[in-house]
Amino acid sequence: MARDKSASPTNNDYTAKDIQVLGGREAVRRRPGMYIGSTDQHGLHHLVYEIVYNCIDEAMAGCCDRVLINLLEDGAVRVEDNGRGIPVEIHPTTGISALETVMTTLHAGAKFGGKTYQVSGGLHGVGASVVNALSSWLRIYIRRDGKVYQQEYQRGIPQGEITEVGPASDTGTTITFHADENIFDKVGYDFKHLSERLREMAYLNKGLEICLRDEGRDAELTFYFEGGITGFVRHLNRNRPVRHHQPIYISKTADSTIVEAALQYNDGFAESTFSFANCVNTVDGGSHLTGFRSALTRALNDYAHKNKFLKDDEPNLVGDDVREGLTAIISVKLAEPQFEGQTKAKLGNIEVKSLVEGVVGEGLSLYLEEHPDDARKIIEKCITSAKAREAARKARDLIIKKSSLETGTLPGKLADCSEKEPAFCELYLVEGPSAGGSAKEGRNRRFQAILPLRGKILNVEKAPSDKMLSHEEIRAIITALGAGIGEEFDLSKLRYHRVILMTDADVDGAHIRTLLLTFFFRHMVELINNGHLFIAQPPLYRIKTHKHQQWVYSEPEREEALAKLKEAKKVEVQRYKGLGEMSAEQLWETTMNPATRTLLTVSIDDTAKADHIFSTLMGNEVPPRKAFIQAHARSVKNLDI
Repeated sequence: MARDKSASPTNNDYTAKDIQVLGGREAVRRRPGMYIGSTDQHGLHHLVYEIVYNCIDEAMAGCCDRVLINLLEDGAVRVEDNGRGIPVEIHPTTGISALETVMTTLHAGAKFGGKTYQVSGGLHGVGASVVNALSSWLRIYIRRDGKVYQQEYQRGIPQGEITEVGPASDTGTTITFHADENIFDKVGYDFKHLSERLREMAYLNKGLEICLRDEGRDAELTFYFEGGITGFVRHLNRNRPVRHHQPIYISKTADSTIVEAALQYNDGFAESTFSFANCVNTVDGGSHLTGFRSALTRALNDYAHKNKFLKDDEPNLVGDDVREGLTAIISVKLAEPQFEGQTKAKLGNIEVKSLVEGVVGEGLSLYLEEHPDDARKIIEKCITSAKAREAARKARDLIIKKSSLETGTLPGKLADCSEKEPAFCELYLVEGPSAGGSAKEGRNRRFQAILPLRGKILNVEKAPSDKMLSHEEIRAIITALGAGIGEEFDLSKLRYHRVILMTDADVDGAHIRTLLLTFFFRHMVELINNGHLFIAQPPLYRIKTHKHQQWVYSEPEREEALAKLKEAKKVEVQRYKGLGEMSAEQLWETTMNPATRTLLTVSIDDTAKADHIFSTLMGNEVPPRKAFIQAHARSVKNLDI
């Protein structure tokens, strides 16, 4: 069919004048998500971290030992360090001060030449300038050469030249900024969330003091860890029975790269390994993590064979065996980190793999030789894991085989959808057969599949892999999703791009939901990281009058609705504790209809914190679980009694 060119006159008007060239500040303000990820609270916190990273760079250069972050009552944030202070003299290329160059120009800074900073977390050089562009106002004080200099900005634009405002007895930089309310959804900082990340930074830089204050709440926390990442491992394992008392610590500088590793085994079954490059949390790993894992497997196999824990004809331990119950931190500090993407989620330097492998392999082998009792406890745990893995191998192979679409062998109780394109498909994991029946009746069969679950699934935090894979409900979930589990999980084979947990609004429902979240976090974390896991929000109440019916999803909403209906003659309030109490039509209308439902996306903001919470709540140790519940009891919103 020929296209009528006259029907789209605007297409012919596309000329060179339509090409927009945005300067650094305009580009940041127009597309903030490209630089800080989002404009929600996550992006807001990112502003704080970008400024703090500059302070950390000074600390890694040996020029700073104290950082103070102050959340002010007016919503502004002040970050102060005792580093060298940003230079204020005229920059030879830009013709303006070095300070203004750093604060207004993307990819400007002292981090590229390798002389001022041997290592740096702020590779891209956009931190300070991005924060400046996204702030309604920013004020900076520089203490340098015995003087205090000051400059102010509004939305990234300088409001005058640098001025000298007094003498200085020390050196450093103080930046106060107020995030622009025209850009961010809401300007409000989470003290607890910030403190977790700052604690992490303090662990990674032993001897650095980081203080966080909140003037509005009159709260203050100071972090200082002389033990560095060894203390970090102890912190992560604080609620777990450990196999050896002291964490293993390895540190060496090789080819100008500082390699640090700390590891300790516990009696659990989950791996808790976190990797960092120049203090940046590389949540997707990279070459340093690959090198660490290779060295760990090789060193433990060498020791096991050499000391007759494994016979010559017995197979080697594999990665899964040596990482079960492992808590580890791997940290590298290097001059030219190659991060993948602005979010720096993965380290790409190929040469780092062999460096880390060599340092960790040598250090771990030496430790095992010098500490035979610890070595025996570690090797025995690894061999036990290997036996459990072998016991689970047939079950695992069967599940992976059944997960293939070619076999067509899906769980018998799965009510599948007719749509075959995963991007359009949803799988509801539904508590109980009665609710499963209502969901099957009420669903849209074209794109919604239903998998009813019988009772509570296994707590995988306490179970070895062979026991987990023999559990019928877990097998059904794995088979239905079709993507495998653990290291064999393949996101491209996922049969449904929305996996929705739908449980009752009572204690049992909350417990089942927690068990499911534990399973997905420990064995299908990519499902969460890629935004495929959701929680359905069924209503708590139905409020009905003669002429009016309303579904209510929270206690405050119920009180508000009843207040509006106080003039009504008869108000009927029905509490829904179970999904099975609703008809198929009601379940569709309130919880499953994409046009009217509410879904919560499951995401992981702080992996180390999530790891700690799951191990505390779902692990074997009772005292820490009791302490956690007591500490958080007041924050419970819906309590079913």
